[in-house]
Amino acid sequence: MNNKTLWLGGAALMVFLAAPAHAACDVDKPGDELTGAEAEAVYDCLKADLQAGYQSGPKRWIPEDFVNDYPGWSKASAFPAAPGFHGGRFLVTYVNAIGAEEYLKYKTENVSIPAGTKIAKESFAIDENGKVTKGPLFMMEKTTAGASPKTDDWYYMMVAPNGAPQAVNVFTACSECHQGNFGEQGGLGYPVEEARIK
Repeated sequence: MNNKTLWLGGAALMVFLAAPAHAACDVDKPGDELTGAEAEAVYDCLKADLQAGYQSGPKRWIPEDFVNDYPGWSKASAFPAAPGFHGGRFLVTYVNAIGAEEYLKYKTENVSIPAGTKIAKESFAIDENGKVTKGPLFMMEKTTAGASPKTDDWYYMMVAPNGAPQAVNVFTACSECHQGNFGEQGGLGYPVEEARIK
């Protein structure tokens, strides 16, 4: 297993990378040149392996039903989008039934996401040579008011492509970014506009 140190918000974060390249899904151009349809074709190629990988092995402190159930939630991405966050990876967003109605409005103010909302973002990367690599599953859960005031009552979790739960500093690696960039919209980093489910 390889490891890599990321610097986020001035803090070091050790991320264990167990995701080999996925050669069967490689493309003939850099990831930043893909159209939405081309990115969706890569996702279609990866989807079964991504989901099986996330669901494998014990989850320890992460609720297993969160990881197992998200593929049945409302999809918020018409195609994978790479907004520049989460390491510039392509993201495919899912929202559970509790939060889907409010989330899918993509409001930029007066956002009222109900407690119990869960969001999952599958990820993958495509480098400048078109090489595809599976990425982590990023997860958020809105808790009851006052449960975590420092994070605006959001809990953040992450699972590696091989299913291993990842320890992250949720304040420096997750909450500071979400609140700093999207605080006015409830901490929600929506898919980029052209990729949103209408």
